[in-house]
Amino acid sequence: MAKFLLTIAALAGSASAFAPAASVKSSTTLDAFANGYVGGEGPEPLPLTGTSVNFDPCGFAERAPEWLPWFREAELKHGRAAMLATVGFVMPEFFRVPGEQFSFDAIPKVIDAHDALPDSMIQIFGWISFLEACSFPALANMNEYDRAPGDFGFDPLGLFPTDPAKQAEYQLKELKNGRLAMIGIGGMVAGAAVSGHGFPYLP
Repeated sequence: MAKFLLTIAALAGSASAFAPAASVKSSTTLDAFANGYVGGEGPEPLPLTGTSVNFDPCGFAERAPEWLPWFREAELKHGRAAMLATVGFVMPEFFRVPGEQFSFDAIPKVIDAHDALPDSMIQIFGWISFLEACSFPALANMNEYDRAPGDFGFDPLGLFPTDPAKQAEYQLKELKNGRLAMIGIGGMVAGAAVSGHGFPYLP
């Protein structure tokens, strides 16, 4: 029961990731770093630059300012996918959906499911493609700046706050957790492949 509740909580948290973002036009200034998007506040220490404040070592914010909304859209999308992926990679280590082909006997290691279940992979790819196609109209208007990057107006649980300060805090949490998840899922998959072990994927 505890595992089921944990899964529901994780899915609810990922659903809230699609909550509407604050308006770009009303919250940015001409001299704001990266259009004033959250994420440049820091102040986490870094070994080379000393701080993560306005961290942009490749200079994308200055070299391609017109692409900043697309960069942030891509970062949010990959972060959200990675957050879901970390949950989807760990949960099957403890319980499986019904079906002999999904059992622990049939697939002892989660990482082997990709090659062992080609039909399931096709279905997953199909649903991901469908969801991606549904986002095309929103992305087509990106250059008009009539929507903030990552804003699909999807917040069925009403978790997104109305206070601007709380909104910025909420967006920053999503961004940082997404960045951590992108690194985390890469490490989890690499650890599982190299060690051949399940969670926590250590030798």
